[in-house]
Parts: sequence; structure tokens; C-alpha cells
Amino acid sequence: MATYENVFQYPFSVADHVPFEMKGHWREQYFHNNHPIVLELGCGKGEYTVGLAKLFPDINFIGVDIKGARMWTGATQALKEKLTNVAFLRTNIEIIDRFFATDEVQEIWLTFSDPQMKNPRKRLSSTFFMERYRRFLVDGGIVHLKTDSNFLFIYTTLMVEKNKLPVLFLTDDLYHTEGIDDDTKRILAIQTYYESQWIERGLNIKYMKFRLPHDVSLEESDVEIPLDDYRSYKRTTRSPIATRK
Repeated sequence: MATYENVFQYPFSVADHVPFEMKGHWREQYFHNNHPIVLELGCGKGEYTVGLAKLFPDINFIGVDIKGARMWTGATQALKEKLTNVAFLRTNIEIIDRFFATDEVQEIWLTFSDPQMKNPRKRLSSTFFMERYRRFLVDGGIVHLKTDSNFLFIYTTLMVEKNKLPVLFLTDDLYHTEGIDDDTKRILAIQTYYESQWIERGLNIKYMKFRLPHDVSLEESDVEIPLDDYRSYKRTTRSPIATRK
């Protein structure tokens, strides 16, 4: 992917020593427009990033992941289809704030993130990461969570409730929820490779979106959460401990 014009590769070992000169300048230096920027963090193969870009040509989408072999799929598709509103950033999400400036991003998607049941600081919907997102997400910017994990869904819901973050939509059974408007249906109908696997296994898909204000002091919930009672697709076996905070 080093030859791909739509891919920027800055794993931690590189980003730790080299400043990212496009920070704060994605619109003028790469996209060449003034459209909103939306990130998909943990984008995997990039199906969601590419799917959203095709639905919304007047919005810029950036898929972020550390696994280049997966990202290659979406980056290749975007080039073949000449999607100029798509980019991919290969880096560790723990240092995501090194690549975007204050108020540079309008929305964030977390699609089927690893629930990280053993380590709260690694959960992409944790307050640890929310603090980082606020460094570049506009005040009150939107965070979307789409997941097969009951654990991650409950954890995020409790985090949102604890900090009184404004909830815009929430369902624990996305494809059997009535009253969803047509535009939202179009967005949520995009299915990743892994999502199709979980749907075939009869798992409910959960979805929520909420706003992330800048002036809230974020705290973790101390409620114990039952661990997922299944092994998520191609993820390592969970700990035998029954609950986690």
C-alpha cells in the first residue's frame, strides 16, 4: 500500500518520531474541499468507510486501523471506483489525536470494535478514548457504535448514562426495530464481512449514536457487566471470569 495515494501509514514506531504535517489540513491538502470529515476507527477491511463514501459524496471519510492487510481491501476498492472522498490511515488508535487538529472531525464510527472485556482502557468507547476524540471532534460531535457484542453495548450505554451524554438513537436489535427513518436505514444497511457472519449466527446487531460535548468531566461506570457468552468471530477466547466493569 506504500504506492497508494489514498493511504497514509504511520504506525506508532514511526509516528512517535515523525510529525504528521497534514494534521489540521486534511481538507485542503488531501480532499481539496471544505466538506465534513467522518472517521471510522477500527475500520478493518474498510467496507463501512467505502460504503458511507458512496452514499455521501459530499462528506469526507477516513478509515483508521493498524492492520494493513485488511485495510488493503477497502483502499483498493476506493481507488478502482475513483472515490475521491475516501482516505485510509494506518496507525494505532491510541495515538489518533496526533493526526487531527481541534474541531477537524465531525463524526466518529466505531463498527464492530473488539469489546476488550479484559482491559477497559483498550475499549474504543471508553472514557480513555473519548478524551482523545474530544481533542479533534467538534463540540457535540456524534459518535456511532455498531456492535454484535452485548458486553460492549451495555458498557457504552452505561458510560453514556454515567456522563449524561445526549443519546440520539439506541437499539439492541437493529434489524428488527421499527420507526427508523429511510436515510438512517440506508446507512445502517451497510454490512461488513464480519457483521454478515454474526447475522448468520443469529446474533442481534446493536446500534447507538450519541453526542460528545467538550465541557463534560468524563467518568467510568462501576457497574459489573456479564461477559459475552459466545466467542466472537475470529477473536481469542475470553477470560473465564463472569463479569467485568
